[in-house]
Amino acid sequence: MTARLQRARPGSPELQALVDELAERLGRSVAVDDPLVRMICTSRHFGDEDPVRIGTLLQGRADNAAIRHVLAQGVTRWSRAGFIDGRDDLGLLPRYVVPLRERGHLLGLLVVVVPEKTLAEHETRAIAHAADAMAAQMYGEHIAADTRKADERDLVLELVGTDVAARTAARRRGRELGLLGAAEHVLVTVVRLSCAAEPRQSEAALWGSLEGFRQTRSAQGLIAIGRERATLLQLRDRPPGPDEVAAQSARILDELRTFLGPSADPVVGVGGRHPDLDGAWTSYEQALVAARAARRLPTLKSAGDWELLGELTVLLQLPEHVLNTSLVPKSLRTLTEGHGGDRLRDTLRCYLEHAGSIPRTADTLGIHRTSLYYRLRRIQEITGLDLDDGANRLTLHLGLRVGELLAPGAGAAA
Repeated sequence: MTARLQRARPGSPELQALVDELAERLGRSVAVDDPLVRMICTSRHFGDEDPVRIGTLLQGRADNAAIRHVLAQGVTRWSRAGFIDGRDDLGLLPRYVVPLRERGHLLGLLVVVVPEKTLAEHETRAIAHAADAMAAQMYGEHIAADTRKADERDLVLELVGTDVAARTAARRRGRELGLLGAAEHVLVTVVRLSCAAEPRQSEAALWGSLEGFRQTRSAQGLIAIGRERATLLQLRDRPPGPDEVAAQSARILDELRTFLGPSADPVVGVGGRHPDLDGAWTSYEQALVAARAARRLPTLKSAGDWELLGELTVLLQLPEHVLNTSLVPKSLRTLTEGHGGDRLRDTLRCYLEHAGSIPRTADTLGIHRTSLYYRLRRIQEITGLDLDDGANRLTLHLGLRVGELLAPGAGAAA
């Protein structure tokens, strides 16, 4: 399934009127985008439309490459208006961009198509005057939207909290407000950033990456946004399969990587599926563990699913200061540090993962059984452990799993 980024909510009639008035006065195409460069309002064309503008009108938003190009100009950090360069390969003409700010908040971007990349003085004055009116209009709408988001955030945090009485009261309030539908199967997803960009931009990016999952054909969701973490609680008619969960996680990551720079390094953790809303807090705790796995295990490609982590779910619940090399058995460290240690370690891992089956282990490694018996004998000699003993196998297998969590490239806990 091809991921498609969520479009911004359409602007109010009052904001649309301001956009149309400015466009007619300039005789140029004008648009207002949100801080994620998603179109809110746009004017009619004035013969200056380019493929990006046409595509945006047809699809409701620009494609990822165009968004990344605009954000790479640093427009969300600009303190004054300026031009952004066009890109022939993207089908993008130069634009004059005005950050719309009010009381320190970036509310959006006023964008005017200017192919010649120059404006007369009377045009810049008209744009500046219109920008002030647009920012004032958007600020009022922004305050109302923030209040709704804060109420939703509080409800989510109570539903996934450990206080039983607060969870019960939150369920009742959510039903009364119509925020919780009749579906009962619950799933919680946690998104974490490695480091926050500009706080408002990070929060906007987190919201933008998740809002498409608030209302879908198969789920009703609620979102709680913090500076470096977001929580998505979904109620479903049926529990989603692993492929659906993986596709949703991939889409969230793709959107965040579009809206934020590489330093944000987002990870997604998905909790277990539970048959009723009472399980939301458990799914949330599991999602935190899955996000920790996504941060530590490069093989997960930044997306962890509790139900696919197996025995790692136990290890990942250890406190951060405990999860270190001291948990790797001395016998396993000795094996790894010796001559041919990497090959013997990989042989041991394959043998244990195939439940001690000689035929399956030899086939997987692509070696003769005689060679496998030799390697296993060497492993027993070096470690001093009998591989026919179940306790020894468990010790070594857990040690290998800890080693994966501590391997180079595994980050700190999310």
